[in-house]
Amino acid sequence: MESNRITEELLYEIALSRLEGVGSVHFKNLVTYFGSAREVFRMPRNKLLKVSGIGEQFIKGLNGKEQALREAEKIMEQSAKAGIRILYLRSPEYPAALKEAYDAPPVLYCKGSGTLQPDKTLAIVGTRDATDYGKSVVEELVQALKGIQIISGLAYGIDITAHRAALNSQLSTVGVMATGHNTVYPLAHKKTAEEILEKGGLLVSEQPLFTKLHPQFFVARNRIIAGLSEVTLVVESGIRGGSMVTAEYANNYNKEVFAVPGDLHRKYSKGPNKLIFTNKAHLFTDAETLAEWMRWDEQPPKKKVTAPDLSAYSDEEKRVLEMLIKKEEVIIDDLAWHTGISLNRLSYILIDLEFREIIKQSPGKKFSLKNHL
Repeated sequence: MESNRITEELLYEIALSRLEGVGSVHFKNLVTYFGSAREVFRMPRNKLLKVSGIGEQFIKGLNGKEQALREAEKIMEQSAKAGIRILYLRSPEYPAALKEAYDAPPVLYCKGSGTLQPDKTLAIVGTRDATDYGKSVVEELVQALKGIQIISGLAYGIDITAHRAALNSQLSTVGVMATGHNTVYPLAHKKTAEEILEKGGLLVSEQPLFTKLHPQFFVARNRIIAGLSEVTLVVESGIRGGSMVTAEYANNYNKEVFAVPGDLHRKYSKGPNKLIFTNKAHLFTDAETLAEWMRWDEQPPKKKVTAPDLSAYSDEEKRVLEMLIKKEEVIIDDLAWHTGISLNRLSYILIDLEFREIIKQSPGKKFSLKNHL
């Protein structure tokens, strides 16, 4: 029964993501407001227009919802045959690091046996016209790291050097694709992509199978690379290179960014040098300093986990309380998003829990548990 519910939820999540005029941010706003993708499809025009950013273009796009559902069903069938896992934002397997991004992809298509919930992650990005120096920096860095997942975009130059260095060092690596899984771009890296899968890595895309490649997908891919990673390292890049876009996303997501300084006379030193000069990246010197800054070598303190008795609460109340136990303090929009409860319904639940002195509210519509349950 639970499996059927998840399958149906996935169907509507995919369908909503395929509607014209629904980007990542609008998708998240809609599902947060109404509680689920299925509810969005059921809502009348006047209620939909109450959601921030939703206008007539989306209402017009809803005329194609039946076609979108058929397309979603086909995507699910094709993906299952190809061995592709589909993760949607509310599924437990969806990477937590990426879920926090304001423009997180509504749906991810994943192939491979690796995990998207690793303890330590590093994105390595840079120009396609990498120098021998840039490649050697990547190879030496990766070789010196232990237990780190390396994330990049399968492109020429720095990206593919990072993937191959990870494979050579027996590190998990994730290739984030701008295409559907039926196509590896560039084709010259197909063998490396296959090796990533063979050695327990992952290939990830927000595009379903047989999607026609579009230039804007490369920029969209860059935000996934930044969102999946704890820290992004820019090795070589021009001032306006794709790696600079990835660094900008990482900064917007409040992630750490490092950059390799370079020769002032080299074209592809300009990007990293600018990041360092404008305080948008730390200066990279060596693997040891990076690991020390990220505290990767420290043993995490053991948390004392108390398991309060939630049996006296309703299912919806349990979801709210479990989120507050996990996050300590959460704004109402995030509570709605993570619990799957519509904002209207959630407001009543929070007021009731507050009157019962189980939770407390702070300025900014932030909620947390009282000292005890």
